[in-house]
Amino acid sequence: MKGAPAVALLVMLGATRLQAQHVAWVTNEGSRELVAVDYESGKVLQRIAFHERPRGVQLSPDGTRAYVALSDDQPNTETGRDAIAVVDVASRQVIARHRAGSDPEQFALTRDGRMLLASNEDAGTATLIDVATGAVRSTAVVGIEPEGAAVSADGRWGFVTAETSNSLSIIDLRTGKVVANLLVDARPRAAAVTPDGRRVLVSAELGGSLTVVDIASRKVTGTIELAGGEGKPVGIAIAADGYHAYVANGLAGVVSVVDLRTSREVSRVHVGRRPWNLALTRDGSRLLVVNGLSGDLSVIDVVTLKVLRTIQVGDRPWGVAVH
Repeated sequence: MKGAPAVALLVMLGATRLQAQHVAWVTNEGSRELVAVDYESGKVLQRIAFHERPRGVQLSPDGTRAYVALSDDQPNTETGRDAIAVVDVASRQVIARHRAGSDPEQFALTRDGRMLLASNEDAGTATLIDVATGAVRSTAVVGIEPEGAAVSADGRWGFVTAETSNSLSIIDLRTGKVVANLLVDARPRAAAVTPDGRRVLVSAELGGSLTVVDIASRKVTGTIELAGGEGKPVGIAIAADGYHAYVANGLAGVVSVVDLRTSREVSRVHVGRRPWNLALTRDGSRLLVVNGLSGDLSVIDVVTLKVLRTIQVGDRPWGVAVH
């Protein structure tokens, strides 16, 4: 029987790892909290309260840290409460706060997890942060009301959308300088880079579309209409094989499935009210969608495009991340 405790320990550790594989992290802007959710069982595991409004959320490449964009209630003023909070995933505790410019909304991590590019909505800037030290490496002036952020696979280029100027700024992350500003469709929101590193997709809320940008030439190469042009798209997730993109259409209450080989919308999945952002699990089998007005998380089977379950998470869920 000497092996029994060891076997029990291995079983317990295996269960813990399995549970960790099923955890999504959701920011609730209304209730000002980060929520850990087991998206397979539907259980809320923990709520981490903030004084500030949490919006963008991303996980480190190794899944050990969750980063959360926090904004204070003082527009056009940077305070100590404007920050990127760092949460230890194992303990589910906030372990650091990094300065991130005024009113950070969305952000993107480089693939190696060393740098973070944050959009500063009320300042018209983008801030590049060294994740290890929390030091600000550079600040670039971009468009008016920046929101979406993405980085190229090689970590060389940053991309920031701006809602009011209808623009996409391209930033050289080595120098911190803007090298191009492109006009895209009306009220751009999210940006996402395709897995092959060749294109950036930009959702346009008022344009009802995806703008496709070629990174090498820095030119707009196409526009893909979504949900009849009336869906008001926001968040974007791209499958690892690069074949499909998934876009949350807030007004229509659907997720558009776009075939990137044909540049056409091929399906729609009905979710909750005002889907805002979304994320794919690492194995690509599940798509998680946060619905701001219905306060829930939709879990979609990517193969069948069916909603498997709907989980209540809190007041005005905004962002979601999953390892």
